[in-house]
Amino acid sequence: MSIEQSQQFEEIVRRVIAELGVRPASDAPQQAATPEPRRGQQEQEAEAEIPDIRAVDYRQVDALPISDEFARLKARTWARLGQGRTGPRYTTAAQLRFWADQAAAMDAVFTDVASDWLEHAGLFTVQTKCRSKDEYLTNPELGAQFDDAVIAEIKQRCQSKPEVQVFVADGLSSTSVEANVAELLPALDQGLKLHGLTMGTPFFVKYGRVRSMEPISEALGATVTCVLLGERPGLASAESLSAYLAYQAKVGMSEAERTCVSNIHSSGSNPIEAGAHLADLIAAMIKQKTSGIHLEL
Repeated sequence: MSIEQSQQFEEIVRRVIAELGVRPASDAPQQAATPEPRRGQQEQEAEAEIPDIRAVDYRQVDALPISDEFARLKARTWARLGQGRTGPRYTTAAQLRFWADQAAAMDAVFTDVASDWLEHAGLFTVQTKCRSKDEYLTNPELGAQFDDAVIAEIKQRCQSKPEVQVFVADGLSSTSVEANVAELLPALDQGLKLHGLTMGTPFFVKYGRVRSMEPISEALGATVTCVLLGERPGLASAESLSAYLAYQAKVGMSEAERTCVSNIHSSGSNPIEAGAHLADLIAAMIKQKTSGIHLEL
């Protein structure tokens, strides 16, 4: 793309963002007498001036003349309703937002949880038999298995026979882990204490899937096991976290024996409230000695 084409594209993006009501970071007019900047500097200045289009709540954007009833419906769903069109195509604003949301979803899947975040959270890390992200995505079975040395490390570093064993797994969204776990874990721990229950040693599983809870539960002899796992991101949110819980989880258990709380994020189930809810569920599991479809709520 030539410099002229790049400038034309940037001007289109600015106009679209202006139509959406987002104020640029800097409205200062450019001086005509400034020398032509180097290409790298020009790109950096353009990125600094153009805000994140994903900051706009597209549920509140009226691209079309719509009725009050339709506006109320649109405000209650993340479906892309009433986005408008130009001929047979989406409007430029709608298309740019779609691409931006798609990019955020891809980043959530392919980016690892930051090591400094894990250090700050106080979680040690173990890894499943997957050796790379590609292997994790193409061979789901390995995301539920551990080498013997890893199981030995878990036994060494974690409390044996905990009432509640909680661990975090990246799953399909590292973004959701970093966005929600720091608030959810303390709320869960406090909720368990109110029920007179104790949490074992939390840790992080890299390339982990839901069924990774089974060998961990067996190794530690946990009464209830809970995995906080990044869910497959959608175009509405790349930060959705889920919690999967099971009473005395065993390798090969059926999915019906698991309980799931999903859609944990800032625009869904608030992570602090979700932590309190999980504590109530765990207390019910221990009292009834079951989980999944047999749990009465």
